[in-house]
Amino acid sequence: MYELLSTSDRQQWLMASLARQPLIIVLRPKESDLLGPFLLSLLCQRVDQLVELGLQHIEIAWVDHSRWSALITAIRLRHPTLQLGVASVTSQRGLQAVIDLDLPYAMSPLLDQGLISMAHQHNCCLVPGVMTPTEIRQAVVLGCHVVKLFPAVVLGLDYYRQISAPMGDLPFMIAAGGLSVADLDPWLSAGYDAIALGRGVLSTTNAIADLSHWLT
Repeated sequence: MYELLSTSDRQQWLMASLARQPLIIVLRPKESDLLGPFLLSLLCQRVDQLVELGLQHIEIAWVDHSRWSALITAIRLRHPTLQLGVASVTSQRGLQAVIDLDLPYAMSPLLDQGLISMAHQHNCCLVPGVMTPTEIRQAVVLGCHVVKLFPAVVLGLDYYRQISAPMGDLPFMIAAGGLSVADLDPWLSAGYDAIALGRGVLSTTNAIADLSHWLT
């Protein structure tokens, strides 16, 4: 289905999907996840666990490894309805891997005009990382309707209110970096459109229970 969508359509699709469930969890592959049978890896077990809890959006961080694309393919085959994206895209090589796999979206921790241009040329939804009002405005000028505020924990819960007054309408904003399950409701109530969390949400039994409760 994704190959039928333009860059703008893919951004609209992502916004609509995150409006239904405004949460993304980012998992970063370790070397061991890329070596043995993929479906036996800890990363794939984490994906299974999150899907079972009802999570709809997961990002796998890009790593420059010969088996990374095969890992992504294995996850997509196992969970065909999962909205699977890619995190930590900072190079043309990483973005090309996303394009080759025709993944619905990817995110970057930085605002790179060259990467955004490359993504648009290939109808790829690349969400740039932004921190300042200037970067937010630059992203919008470059055609990005969705941005990732990073690192959110440094900027603080009240940042959205502080910049929305002078800037007016803001793009769809995903807060990422240093947040936990306990931050979901306060940050969403503060105006952020969606939240991205790291694999730390699965680090303790209590964290998993909190996530399960939030998803139900």
